[in-house]
Amino acid sequence: MKLNTLKPAEGSVKGKKRIGRGQGSGKGGTSTRGHNGAKSRSGYSRKKGFEGGQMPLQRRVPKFGFTSPNKIEFKAINLSTLEELVSKTKAKSIDIALIVENGLAGKNDLIKILGNGELKSKVDVTAHAFSASAAKAIEAAGGKATTL
Repeated sequence: MKLNTLKPAEGSVKGKKRIGRGQGSGKGGTSTRGHNGAKSRSGYSRKKGFEGGQMPLQRRVPKFGFTSPNKIEFKAINLSTLEELVSKTKAKSIDIALIVENGLAGKNDLIKILGNGELKSKVDVTAHAFSASAAKAIEAAGGKATTL
C-alpha cells in the first residue's frame, strides 16, 4: 500500500450540491432559497441583534445608570510597587516622570499612591494624590509625600 493510492471507501464521500444551475438540475429557479424575502436575495447578511423585525432586546431594555462628567480617574500605585521601583532604579526621589518612564502609568494619567505594601527606603514621592495610610508610611520611612 502506498500513500498516493489511498482513496476513501466507495460511497462515503458525497458530491457538492450544485444549486442555481438551471431547471434541468432540479435545483434551479429559486435555488433552494424559497420565494420572496430578504433571505432570498443575493448579498443578504443579517444584522447583529436582528430579531426578524421584532423590537430587538437592546432597544426593549431601558437605559439606566449615570456617568459623572466630573469624576476624576486616578492610576493607583501601591507602596510595594514604589519599593520595587526604588530597588530597581536606586532613586532618592520618585516623581511622575520616573513613574511614567518605568511604565507604571501613562503620561496623561493622574497618579494616586495607595498604602498597600511596605516602604523601607527613605524616598521623597511626588504625585497627584496620596491615601492617608500611604502618606503616613512614606513619612514613617523618613521620606516626604508631596502633592501636586
